[in-house]
Amino acid sequence: MIINADLHIHGRYSIATSKNMIPSVMAPQAKLKGLDLVATGDALHQKWMALVEETTEESSDGIFSLKDSVRDQESSENNESKFILTTEVEDIKRVHHLIIFPSIESAKIIRSKMKGNMDADGRPRVRMNGKEIMEIAHEYGCIIGPAHAFTPWTSIYKEYDSIKDCYGKMPDFLELGLSADSDMADTIEELQNIPFLTNSDAHSPWPHRLGREFNELEISKLTFEGVRDAILNKNINANYGFDPRLGKYHLTACSKCYTQYAIEDAIKMKMRCPCGGKIKKGVDYRIHELSKWKKPHHPMHRPPYIHILPLAEIISITHGKGVTTVFVQKIWKEMVMKFNDEITALIHAPMKDLKIIDPKVADVIKAFRNNTLQIKSGGGGEYGEIILPTESQNSTLNLFM
Repeated sequence: MIINADLHIHGRYSIATSKNMIPSVMAPQAKLKGLDLVATGDALHQKWMALVEETTEESSDGIFSLKDSVRDQESSENNESKFILTTEVEDIKRVHHLIIFPSIESAKIIRSKMKGNMDADGRPRVRMNGKEIMEIAHEYGCIIGPAHAFTPWTSIYKEYDSIKDCYGKMPDFLELGLSADSDMADTIEELQNIPFLTNSDAHSPWPHRLGREFNELEISKLTFEGVRDAILNKNINANYGFDPRLGKYHLTACSKCYTQYAIEDAIKMKMRCPCGGKIKKGVDYRIHELSKWKKPHHPMHRPPYIHILPLAEIISITHGKGVTTVFVQKIWKEMVMKFNDEITALIHAPMKDLKIIDPKVADVIKAFRNNTLQIKSGGGGEYGEIILPTESQNSTLNLFM
């Protein structure tokens, strides 16, 4: 069985997260995206888990579906994504870890063993190091790996030069994050045997947030065990996600004014911009520091990494400044209704059929598929920009959490 899975999101009790981020909204919206499975996120937060238990039920081992009592009367289970329990945890060194749970019981036990305020945020901050967190996760049947492994603020490679320095051994997976892809990560020798995940880290339930990065997994059955085995056995058919140049931290840049710097100049300036802001080392340079090879050495198990962008963003960029939300939604709905979901429209739909709906948008989708887009890289917290071949000015992405 092949599924599309987004395994890292946040619920409504996380900071800067939409109040619409609840299971009854997430499940149908994720299905419109084309996801079969989506994370619950925040499984160690008491209020969030109470809401998950109130609105979902276990449909197979470790997999949850909406209860009939909360489902839209006109909807059905076939029109909704299912859920798997996950959380992101911040350790004592501000490194973020992604944990995937086998059951509600395991989440409750692990919550009781964590040291810290578990309910101040959906992503708990605990007074434990990575090794301690991994040991507890493994003791209760979870799988664990670093979240957004290269970002400059809260990632494992922000703090360590080797994953083993954090965990004491290799994790079950590594999440790449929006500012890196497999070509970049596979220049680092220690990552050769680790499966890569690509997830949205979404803070909003709409299809331009959910599934903006996702994984195509080949599983034996839709259970926690099936998902776990697919990851551990590297049965990942493809990773889908941003071109890393579009990520907020791809290049070295000021986090206040977003001026980009060559790393040599930034170091001479002691990582301080004339505007007073702090210069943050870009993911591209951090990976350069860690890499053994100039070009990627993809191991045999590594699946293709396919660059995508949310369909609504493509429509907005294509039609330029001044385009209305109503217009964007009209084209988006036409394409989603025609091809059943957004992922199919972006990746699999015949170009001739896309052109019937909107030839300009079809051309941009084709450029994504062919990797022929011109991009101005992001950095310092500012997303990158797409430069459309038919325009003299940049089309700026308005991508936020």
